[in-house]
Amino acid sequence: MRTRCTVFVLKYLEVDDYKYEFRNMSVSFDKALLSLRGLSLGDAFGEQFFNPRSRELIPSRQLPEGVWDWTDDTAMAISLVEVLRDFGVIVQDELSQRFAQRYRLEPNRGYGGGAHFLLTQMEKPGDWRRLSSQLFAGGSYGNGASMRVAPLGGFFAGEPERAAFEAQKSAVVTHFHDEGQAGAMAVAVAASLAGSDRQFHFYEFLSYVLECIPDSLVKKKIELASEIQPGNLSEAISKLGTGKQVSAQDTVPFCLWCAANNLYDYEEALWQTVSGLGDCDTTCAIVGGIVALSAGSLPPEWLKRRESLPDI
Repeated sequence: MRTRCTVFVLKYLEVDDYKYEFRNMSVSFDKALLSLRGLSLGDAFGEQFFNPRSRELIPSRQLPEGVWDWTDDTAMAISLVEVLRDFGVIVQDELSQRFAQRYRLEPNRGYGGGAHFLLTQMEKPGDWRRLSSQLFAGGSYGNGASMRVAPLGGFFAGEPERAAFEAQKSAVVTHFHDEGQAGAMAVAVAASLAGSDRQFHFYEFLSYVLECIPDSLVKKKIELASEIQPGNLSEAISKLGTGKQVSAQDTVPFCLWCAANNLYDYEEALWQTVSGLGDCDTTCAIVGGIVALSAGSLPPEWLKRRESLPDI
């Protein structure tokens, strides 16, 4: 595994024609599936805490009762994993169509307003090129591209440079803004590192992530995250944000801080993440997709409560 990355910053109209020779490629669909399971479990777990009554369970760490339904975070991640399964890389026209098709089947999974507009307009494979750049007058810098991308990092486990490249390709389909893309790149790199055979400590993990993403607000706040002592949750919340602004820069740095704190303990990672409240389903989806890869397993009692996934 490389210790340094070359950061790719691509214009969206150039991505499909961009030629790059990847070497020592090692993909693992099993790891992509493990990350998807961890992402969906985190998504469904975090979704429960929008209910004020469930928030009362956090100090005692009691699991919410009932079935935990997953949201659009998981729905979009499933489409991404299917594209990787079928093509081995991100094929943007195919990804956009699968996003739109799955949205039409289940439009009530909790998609945001921008996603509702975008996915209802994506009728032809190339429509994303126009729509993504026009959304929000410059493109979205929301956290949607970040919330779905961890399984891509699992697919390219141990290859953070390639994970960053493919993550940017996946992000620009819906998030034309550089910050939205940087957030997705950071999460994919973190998942690629977590899925490698190497053990990391907090500072080392975040420093490797920083090497692989372009200059951005996301990167600046991950640098800030690396300066916050592990375990200092209140400082992390106040300085990094927890997704309440639903932007990549207000979501991804906190998620990576939580993941880096708890790389080998899935349950602790999710409890710490949800303690920040904010955009709980998305923050927990991001952390769950990363830490599932480094922890290597998921808690059976939690999985029993999560809504089942479709057969991929």
